[in-house]
Amino acid sequence: MDYKSSLIQDGNPMENLEKQLICPICLEMFTKPVVILPCQHNLCRKCASDIFQAANPYWTGRGSSVSMSGGRFRCPTCRHEVIMDRHGVYGLQRNLLVENIIDIYCLTCEVPTCSMCKVFGVHKACEVAPLQSVFQGQKTELNNCISMLVAGNDRVQTIITQLEDSCRVTKENSHQVKEELSQKFDTLYAILDEKKSELLQRITQEQEEKLSFIEALIQQYQEQLDKSTKLVETAIQSLDEPGGATFLLTAKQLIKSIVEASKGCQLGKTEQGFENMDFFTLNLEHIADALRAIDFGTDEEEEEFIEEEDQEEEDSTEGKEEGHQ
Repeated sequence: MDYKSSLIQDGNPMENLEKQLICPICLEMFTKPVVILPCQHNLCRKCASDIFQAANPYWTGRGSSVSMSGGRFRCPTCRHEVIMDRHGVYGLQRNLLVENIIDIYCLTCEVPTCSMCKVFGVHKACEVAPLQSVFQGQKTELNNCISMLVAGNDRVQTIITQLEDSCRVTKENSHQVKEELSQKFDTLYAILDEKKSELLQRITQEQEEKLSFIEALIQQYQEQLDKSTKLVETAIQSLDEPGGATFLLTAKQLIKSIVEASKGCQLGKTEQGFENMDFFTLNLEHIADALRAIDFGTDEEEEEFIEEEDQEEEDSTEGKEEGHQ
């Protein structure tokens, strides 16, 4: 049966053509290559191979080194027995007419179609092109898109690498400035500790000098007190002497010793406010303000800050001098 007779027998040529282009095995439009059976029915070669293999499970496929006779299977449409040679389904002729009919592509609808649909059917007003040319064009376009995407990915990867490098450098720079800042503050701590030790030592030295002076005075007064106490005891004992001659011999010397002891009461004394240590007081408010004002900046800003501090100190000194005049 050919296509012309089939179309004539059917009142709807397009519907009959559509049926003629459907594979009875996969029930889809034929997939190339299309083979024609001796009974004039068509199959996708892949579908024909599947039913042939199912009917001849022990048949050795193409490319085998063992030469075997062909097999057989029945046409799924008319049940006609098809006898194959040793080439199997590859020995069947291709139906180029069917392949040419299905081998076009509707550019308007972007679907595969057939020549009859273009001439008589829904794709009559559409623009069509050979399927192979569309395939090659789409393949080329897809390759170009892949190349473009790969190039874009390469650029993105380059940016990622740059950002990762930037992240690494940022961490390294941050670590470096943290180390430098810690060293500067450690230097300040060391200066403050050194100055603290120096000032505490000066206070301790002043304390020891004053205590030594006071302790020396206490020792002198204690010795004077002991002497006076002994003289008092001796004088009281002399008063108890019954004989006038014995009393007179000792009384004169006792009176002289008491007079001299009385002069000893004029030993050194501490001045008023001797124990005061207020002159060691520090005014660190301006230094505390300077420490609180520490911030990140340029060397020029630091120099300006120092100059302002010096100017404030000069103005304060001049104001005090004018107040004393």
